[in-house]
Amino acid sequence: MQGLRRKIVYVTLFEAIAIAVTSNGLSAGSGSSLEHAGVAAVASSVIAVLWNLAYNTVFEHWESRQTVRGRSFKRRAVHAIGFEIGLSLCLIPLFIWWLQIGLWQALLLDIGLSLFFVVYAFLFNLAFDKLFGLPLSAQ
Repeated sequence: MQGLRRKIVYVTLFEAIAIAVTSNGLSAGSGSSLEHAGVAAVASSVIAVLWNLAYNTVFEHWESRQTVRGRSFKRRAVHAIGFEIGLSLCLIPLFIWWLQIGLWQALLLDIGLSLFFVVYAFLFNLAFDKLFGLPLSAQ
């Protein structure tokens, strides 16, 4: 599977599984019902996808104007850290408001989600490539 179809299947599966898992985590971490936490998980997913599109567009525009080309370890680290900080600035207020929790609890939930997604993204990508094969760019 290649091209746009692969990307649509990837994002759909990734986010559907993530919403199911994070709904449970947000519920347990906030004391909210699964349904209430599920709304926060869906909202988080939508925010993350939109933030990813916006952040990468801005980052790639900045990157295209740099005299040093390529993606060094430092540039990749700055990219990842910047993405997570921006996402946290969106999600923490959402958690405080929707889950009716304090700043500290919302921060802990956000840290937990960040750690979960590092492991989840790695494992999901391994499984996805095993099931659907590598994209042409990696063949």
